[in-house]
Amino acid sequence: MSKTILITGATDGIGLETSKKLSQRGHIILAHGRNEEKLDKLKKELATTGRIETYLADLSSKDAVLYLAKEVAKNHSSINVLINNAAVLKTSDVMTTDGLDVRFVVNTLAPYLLTKKLLPLLKGSGRVINVASAAQASVNFHALSGKKLSLNDMEAYSQSKLALIMWSTTMSKQVNPNETIFVSVNPGSLLGTKMVRDAFNIEGKSISIGANILVKLALHYKSNTISGKYFDNDLNQFRIHHPDALDKQKCHDLLKTMNDILKLS
Repeated sequence: MSKTILITGATDGIGLETSKKLSQRGHIILAHGRNEEKLDKLKKELATTGRIETYLADLSSKDAVLYLAKEVAKNHSSINVLINNAAVLKTSDVMTTDGLDVRFVVNTLAPYLLTKKLLPLLKGSGRVINVASAAQASVNFHALSGKKLSLNDMEAYSQSKLALIMWSTTMSKQVNPNETIFVSVNPGSLLGTKMVRDAFNIEGKSISIGANILVKLALHYKSNTISGKYFDNDLNQFRIHHPDALDKQKCHDLLKTMNDILKLS
């Protein structure tokens, strides 16, 4: 059965490869990107194998995230899978116009806001797959709120990715798993993405390593067995979360901080 799958950051790296693999399997791809030319190129390529829609949005902007959710909802009464893949590691523009750290905005806040807005479309065996990382560090809430600006790229990235895992785990307990499940995944360390090349000046391993596990999580694992879990593709298995993702108080404080920043009830 064909599934409707929204992938953020679909024009590069793991997102691009995942889009191709899922399209080849006959699924409807809703591809998000922030570069119109890359989106047009992807649309032309995938249109030969299946159905694709493209959505242009800069996830560093709250308004753009809300617009993306609105456009998807305008075109679809339901979607089956949301893959929150878009991310930032190295950047020269750390601050957004809202006075927030762009690395936390794109990696943590934007996928959370997008997921919250699309939950009505995901009801009924929906899946939210949050692309995290093996790089994880305890979240500095001042940095998340834009009040601490001294974090280097890797510190901010590691904290933002743990925050992604934490809200993924927490939402899995708040939402009926028969309606929507949440799973976070380290797709593989040092894969050959533009992000890795720019940050570490190495070619990296095959991107297919990451794309293959995203396809597997999107299509093949039984939903009632994986909600709230974290898959480490370096070990090829589900594993225990970082201790902070199991700390109810820290997770509660994280969601409260994010809701306050985004002005969500």
